[in-house]
Parts: sequence; structure tokens; C-alpha cells
Amino acid sequence: MTTKNDSQTTKTVKQVKTDSQTTKAVKQAKSLSQQYQYKEAKSVLSGHKGTTVDHLKKSINKQQSKLVTWDDPTKISHLFYHSLIVDPGKAFSSEQAQGYKDYMATIDEFMPMLNQLYDNGYVLINFKDIISIDKQGKVTFKPVKLPEGKKPLIISQDDVNYYEYMKNSGFADKLVVNKQGDVKNQYTNNGQKKIGDYDMVPIIDTFIKKHPDFSYGGSKGVIAETGYNGVLGYRSSKSQYGDTKKTHREAKKATKVANAMKKEGWQFASHSWGHINMTTASVDHIKKDTALWQKEVQPIVGKTPVLIFPFGADIGSFTNYTNDNAKYTYLKSSGFSIFDNVDASKTSWGQLTNDYYRNARINVDGIRLHETMIGENTVLNDFFNTKDFYHRDK
Repeated sequence: MTTKNDSQTTKTVKQVKTDSQTTKAVKQAKSLSQQYQYKEAKSVLSGHKGTTVDHLKKSINKQQSKLVTWDDPTKISHLFYHSLIVDPGKAFSSEQAQGYKDYMATIDEFMPMLNQLYDNGYVLINFKDIISIDKQGKVTFKPVKLPEGKKPLIISQDDVNYYEYMKNSGFADKLVVNKQGDVKNQYTNNGQKKIGDYDMVPIIDTFIKKHPDFSYGGSKGVIAETGYNGVLGYRSSKSQYGDTKKTHREAKKATKVANAMKKEGWQFASHSWGHINMTTASVDHIKKDTALWQKEVQPIVGKTPVLIFPFGADIGSFTNYTNDNAKYTYLKSSGFSIFDNVDASKTSWGQLTNDYYRNARINVDGIRLHETMIGENTVLNDFFNTKDFYHRDK
């Protein structure tokens, strides 16, 4: 027999449970709306009631009513970096010093850039947010909607392999997953191994935890991988190091890191297996190289439609690719539909057809930063003020 008090207790428990679910839904909806996922936020709030829910729905509707649609594939800016220098003293006095000075940026330079990109209204996206590819390989551009004053930006990093030649030169050793499940770097300094934020991936992860509105739906950046020295700092290449227990272990460790990165919003791209120049390479060379990438890198990072050309060396001019281009038809048949070259003459460049999307990247390195400082190239001025942090010329 159920008494009045029993009924009241059951009702109270149900009410507490409902309040708890609503509190959780509100928190989730706020998080989604912070990263511009308004439709998803409202879906989470569906079925929940209360003053807090009503206020949040009203706020989301107001934000949605003022969104600006980015639907022009030529207007997506893309900045790219190489591995960040942790210790400039070591890097700039090593055997590879000039290369590091020309093609790398330091962490002390990157952090002010990141802050200024955020302050200037940029929001990180990746290709999954703007490009849809169906089973037949047809490519469609997906518009991005952001509040007025916000601008979509792709950031990528080349050669996140921590090559053998970089050892003891002031760079991180590899990417690792710590005990908390976060992706961090291992950095060795004077024989002492440290775990922390020593390159772009964990630095951006940490930054977005503090500034979630710097990311569109949790997206981070695009990571371009070669394979000849292994992946993500792990010597996993069987063709280079042998088909051994060690290379299998290294591949397994690298896969764990790659999976954690993808879960956190990072996207992978091919940078070819051997960092080859695809402008000058023969079709046969590209085929052999791609086969190696698919055999040794793809099982670790997963399939990707993105090909970032090493050296920015494109397989065609700035006119459309055609089926007469044997390099293009092979790469398209191998699963690539997004192609990235380098062009620092303008803040953005894109080319969209039913079969592919091309997107130009701007190099952020010693060469470009120096040219910016002396006024030889001003393209980076739209993103940050180089004079605030670049002091190498002094």
C-alpha cells in the first residue's frame, strides 16, 4: 500500500532527477553555443523547462539572428607552421640553424600570435566543417555561420614527425598521451625528460580550454604527416627501421596518440611519405610514395581526403585541375579531394569544383616574419602585429 508520504517522496525524487538533468542540459547547451553550435544547443534543451532554460533559449535565438554566413570557398584563410622551437639558443646554434631560422617559429613568437588571432576575432575550423565528400567523391562546400566580427581560420602544421635530425636541437621529441588522457609533448632538456606543452598541438588544446569560443564546434587544426621517419615522433616506419617488434610497438603508441588527437578535434593530412616535390616528381614516383603513405601512415592516423603539398609544390597551375592531369587523376582515385598549396600574396585563396577543393596556405616562419617586419610582404598584418613579438632582427 502506497501512503501519501511515499507518493510525495517519489515525486520529490523525480523532481530532483529532472532538475539534475536540466542543469546538465543547460551546461551542455552553453558549451555548444560558446562554440557556435546553436542548433545542437537548442536540441539539447528540448523537453526541458524553467526560467534558466527560457533565458538561454532566448539568448541563443538572439545570437542566431545576427549570424554572418561564410559561404565563399575563396575566403577561407589558412596559416601554417612547422614544429615550434622550444629553445632558440639550441636551435639557432645547431648544424641546421639557418633552416630553423628560415622555416620555424619559436613558442615565444607563437603565443602572442595565438592571442592576437583570438583578439582579432578568428575562429578555428578545419576541412570537416566546410567540405563534404560523398561516396562517389563529389565535393560540396558547407557554409559556416559565425557572429558578426568573427572570421573562420584554418591552422595547420607540417612535418609533425619530430625527425631524427631535430634531436637535441631545442624541439620536442614526440607527442604523448598523459595519465589524464590529454595529448602533450615529451621534451628532453639536458637529459631530463619533461611532459608539457612544447608544440602547437597541446598549446592550442590548452588555449581553447581557456577560450572555447576560439574553436568552431571543437575543431582545432590540421596536422600534415610524412612517414619516412615514422609518425608523431615514433619510429614506426617498417620500410626504414625493419618489420620488428619495436616498430610495431612504436606504431601502436603513435596510433593511440593519433586517436586521442582526432577525438580532441584535430584533423590529419598526408604530406606525402617521403616529403617529395610533386611538381617535379613523376607519376610513378608519386604512386610509389602514396602507396608507402597508405601502408605505413594511414593505419596510424586514419584515411584522410586532405593532401598538403610538401614545399607547397602543386601538381598544376592556378587554373582548374583537369582529367588530362595524370597526377591529379591518380591522387583523386587514391582518395584525395582537398589539396593545399602555398600562396602568401593574399589573405585567402580557394578553388572549388564538384571533384575537389584547393586551398592556399600562408607560411608563418622566419622568412615571412622578416619580410613582414621590413614591409616586403604585408599579408600577415591582417592576422597579427608582427612587431609586437618578432625581435630576431634586432
